[in-house]
Amino acid sequence: MTGLRDKVVFVTGSSRGIGREIALRCARDGAKVVITGKTAEPHPKLPGTIHSVAAEVEAAGGQALAIQLDVRDEQAIQSAVAQTVERFGGIDVLVNNASAISLTGTLDTTPKRLDRMWDVNMRATFLMSQACIPHLKRAANPHILNLSPPLNMDAKWFAPHLAYTISKYGMSLCALGMAREFAADGDGVKAIAVNCLWPRTTIATAAIEFNFPEAMLNASRKPAIVADAAWRILMRDSRECSGNFFIDEEVLKEAGIADFEQYAVMPGVELQHDLFLD
Repeated sequence: MTGLRDKVVFVTGSSRGIGREIALRCARDGAKVVITGKTAEPHPKLPGTIHSVAAEVEAAGGQALAIQLDVRDEQAIQSAVAQTVERFGGIDVLVNNASAISLTGTLDTTPKRLDRMWDVNMRATFLMSQACIPHLKRAANPHILNLSPPLNMDAKWFAPHLAYTISKYGMSLCALGMAREFAADGDGVKAIAVNCLWPRTTIATAAIEFNFPEAMLNASRKPAIVADAAWRILMRDSRECSGNFFIDEEVLKEAGIADFEQYAVMPGVELQHDLFLD
């Protein structure tokens, strides 16, 4: 099974965490992976840069292109897509992973925080997809995958952190609309699969490590579970798999995987469910 061999996979926010794991999972197939993020030089607290991940991608068997990218900058998005096409000849997969979080209530959410979440989450997902779609239309099995939650309209998911919820649901609404807009039209045009993926549990990323008590980190799973689920989704036929709100654990169970302890930060610890899931 060749999987994603020689496919061009563009991953936003891939200098660490889930984005890095997705990049490495694709690299093990021999994919051509575009690693993007703002971190080009080592951060004093956070591990990883676009260049260190590019080296890991190549060591894992893939080809790498590292591009410093602030997804809030529409000109930078256009430039990154142009560099990708110039280097690799096209784009087969876009993973909208970059995300900003502030779990603050209405009165504590500053305009700066509001703008950052909206711009990094919804706006960047829309503009990245918009820039990649002309190239995805020419791919054999094109996919857009947004790391965003199912659209749960229970007010309990809005009230504690309204701005964050709206921004993440904006990513999910992009998938809902684009899946229909870019479905196959019957005239030989290939469908672009547009789906969402969300973890059942909290994931041990820098956002969890630096913003929450250590107990939550210990009750989380490793980013590899999301990467493995993402890979399974990207293997599906784009004509038959679009407009879905996938949960990582469910994707892997459907694939026959039963051992989830391998993904636990601390096996045996009761897991913390992620937001937006009842």
